[in-house]
Amino acid sequence: MFKFPEDFIWGTATAAYQIEGAANEDGRGESIWDRFSHIPGNVWNNQNGDVACDHYHRYKEDVQILKDMGVKGYRFSISWPRVIPEGTGKINQKGVDFYNGLIDELLKYNIQPFVTLYHWDLPQALQYKGGWANRDTAEYFADYASEMFRLFGDRVKHWITHNEPWCTSFLGHAIGVHAPGIKDFSTALQVAHNVLLSHGKAVQYFRQAGRGGKIGITLNLTPVYAASDREEDVRAATVADGYSNRWFLDPVFKGQYPEDMLKNFGSFAKIPDVQVGDMKIISSPMDFLGVNYYTRSFVKYNPDAQFGTESLRPDGQYTEMDWEVYPQGLYDLLMRLKKDYGDIDIYITENGAAFKDVVENNSVDDSDRLNYLKMHFEKAAEAIRDGVKLKGYFVWSLMDNFEWAHGYSKRFGLIYVDYETQKRIWKKSALWYKDVIANNSL
Repeated sequence: MFKFPEDFIWGTATAAYQIEGAANEDGRGESIWDRFSHIPGNVWNNQNGDVACDHYHRYKEDVQILKDMGVKGYRFSISWPRVIPEGTGKINQKGVDFYNGLIDELLKYNIQPFVTLYHWDLPQALQYKGGWANRDTAEYFADYASEMFRLFGDRVKHWITHNEPWCTSFLGHAIGVHAPGIKDFSTALQVAHNVLLSHGKAVQYFRQAGRGGKIGITLNLTPVYAASDREEDVRAATVADGYSNRWFLDPVFKGQYPEDMLKNFGSFAKIPDVQVGDMKIISSPMDFLGVNYYTRSFVKYNPDAQFGTESLRPDGQYTEMDWEVYPQGLYDLLMRLKKDYGDIDIYITENGAAFKDVVENNSVDDSDRLNYLKMHFEKAAEAIRDGVKLKGYFVWSLMDNFEWAHGYSKRFGLIYVDYETQKRIWKKSALWYKDVIANNSL
């Protein structure tokens, strides 16, 4: 039996657009996801986050679930257009009141708020000005962050600037399956730079604010394995790793983009416009790294594929997202981060799985999810034993929710949501997780 460290933070995670609903209430502005999800064909069954889990009206009930589960931390995001509808300028007091209520409710039960400033819902008003492709947005974001530190920094002690800049950049601007739905690789690279720049500026503003607490960024990281030890497969894996991981890790920790990827990307796209001093800002020292881990990548060389890398589908168990269940990847990733990027505090800010959940007699037997989490917790324990400074673990997600382009077709929650009635039902995994937290061990 492995006892986790005394101060280990067990938690769950959500994001504003995925659960809040109340899209057109109390002065909230339009976000790029409101716009994107209302364009037919962008989201499964043309669904959207207008109502979602109605968390905006039910947050007290949801915090009660967190209390009953025994979590020590809750990671949620602030909807930028809810608090500053135009992205800049006037604050929307009703939006601020909502987050004040949520934060106070969490603290009432000794649950630490971990606040993500950006989880993909850019105010549409800023998209009209070019969105993240416009360098000015980095400054708008830093100003917004600064306001949030001022408004909530007396109570919030853990801040995450961005969730998964890779998705913002590449899914939103190269592949086009996320808002704002742009398909241009050069734009995606510039977006990645501007997002990282906004992160660095926010970190600097946070230090200047002097409110105490800690700040970091959350990256979705995917360990890459070569299909064989043939030289071309190993090289393909290095390129895939550059695309998924190093393009964001290196600037934040080393103050530079990886040379090999500048060459790779530069062969078919325009590399970002980097101004003097940018990299110093981007690599402003952080207090922790948030890691979102779901699966691994298994690749071989294919001269006809993008970057010469082809993803393979090894035999094994797969989730509803068609992601391979591969717990060893979490251990390998954590050890690699320690080796290549230093001994920084790490939080698993997301890990979880979508499976087909069926309600029977007001309960959900989601043994697949329970086993998935158990195997990943075991690998996290191994990494701690081997010297990784893992400080906490946030299961994705507290409840079933709007899964972006997949709409409501994929369920990741510990808590089942009946979207017709908004009834919340504890799954077997939630009851099991409650025990893990209570015992602080597996």
